[in-house]
Amino acid sequence: MVMATVAIEHIAPATINFDRSYHHVLKTSHYGDHETFKHGVISPKQMIGDALRRRVESIDPELCGPGEEDTFFVADLGEVYRQHMRWKLNLPRVKPFYAVKCNPDPKVLELLAALGTGFDCASKWEVEQIIKMGLASERIIYAQPCKTNSYVRYVKAHGVKQMTFDNADELYKIAKLYPEAELYLRIMTDDESSLCRLSMKFGAAKEHTSGLLSVAKDLGLNVVGVSFHVGSGASDPMAFYKAVYDAYEVFEQGRAYGFNLKVLDIGGGFCGDTFEDMAAVLREALDEYFPPSSNVSIIAEPGRYYVSSAFTIACNVIARRTVEDPTARDNKSYMVYVNDGLYGNFSSIMFDHQHPVAKVLRTGKSTLYDLPSANACPEGQGVRYSVWGPTCDGIDRITESISFEHELDVGDWLYFEDMGAYTKCSATKFNGFSDEHDVIYVCSDPGAKALLGL
Repeated sequence: MVMATVAIEHIAPATINFDRSYHHVLKTSHYGDHETFKHGVISPKQMIGDALRRRVESIDPELCGPGEEDTFFVADLGEVYRQHMRWKLNLPRVKPFYAVKCNPDPKVLELLAALGTGFDCASKWEVEQIIKMGLASERIIYAQPCKTNSYVRYVKAHGVKQMTFDNADELYKIAKLYPEAELYLRIMTDDESSLCRLSMKFGAAKEHTSGLLSVAKDLGLNVVGVSFHVGSGASDPMAFYKAVYDAYEVFEQGRAYGFNLKVLDIGGGFCGDTFEDMAAVLREALDEYFPPSSNVSIIAEPGRYYVSSAFTIACNVIARRTVEDPTARDNKSYMVYVNDGLYGNFSSIMFDHQHPVAKVLRTGKSTLYDLPSANACPEGQGVRYSVWGPTCDGIDRITESISFEHELDVGDWLYFEDMGAYTKCSATKFNGFSDEHDVIYVCSDPGAKALLGL
């Protein structure tokens, strides 16, 4: 994800709040079909829904103190675990290095570390976060083609050798500051099908790779692999196939210069809803150009794939404005203002091309999570709303138009699913609003519970 227009100075740590009540089986039902017990196990939806329900039902909008009704997340670590098992099933040869920038949540990192993943870091702060977890430096790749001098000195001091480059100036920098580094030549790819294109900023064009390898050879540097990234949120499986082939050709060039190339980094771009299709093409390409007999290790840098579906956010309706439209069939609609927006956890709308869909969590005395009545009505039915963030900026709008069967009012709650990727990590304090929001953790998978000692 490229954030070209906003400088983020601080990433807020999550408030760790493990809901331990889920270690027993609930005996009552609240959420329709998802309350069905399967072999005595509570469904993930039920765990998330119960955490949301108990939090919002405990808050009285008429009496609560400042900030008590703030936005909060519910994170299901079991979903992260299942995504890892899904990865191992579909791409068994590829070791994931989780892209920390996507969501540096401490419990997510703890779980992924226990699962044995590596970590893709792009700054000193991210590297430091992983090092403080006590992990070996070999589990970190400094995957930033344009590195700050002082950060290079920092990673050298901590033994982090793996890093990427895509231009000659960067090679001269590395030769001066860290000649012992293990380098990956990042190549340009066709990323037109991705949500966030990266090749316009990073990656060496095919006609320049031989020259860069020549410079690295003359400087006595150690190029050990090739990397690429087909763009964040990629949708065309053939982009991976072509990139693997291009990487194979660069491997051949590197060997001609005498480099012992031993690692292929296939980057990120994986999405949950297209993962199996992407993985099938990748397996075919890897088996054709980098079969096990080649002794080339394969790594990747997934981010959103792991965390997007694991986080649900709840937002409080803080204000409502009636809109009279004499041209409309039903001439009354509402603007509702919630306590989060584009400058907060919904920055993904602007920077990551996402379209979060509002659902009704609580209205009046009713909690509706995962019920049909929580969902939007078909166009032309129900009460029409636009949903706005809390800042004074006119662009701070989450939803232009949506209809619900309920008439929402101040104190009600909305929720948004699939909010784990590029959300809280890029929230700001613009207009004086907090960028620190609670995370309530649940864990719907016994494997993840065991790893975390729950």
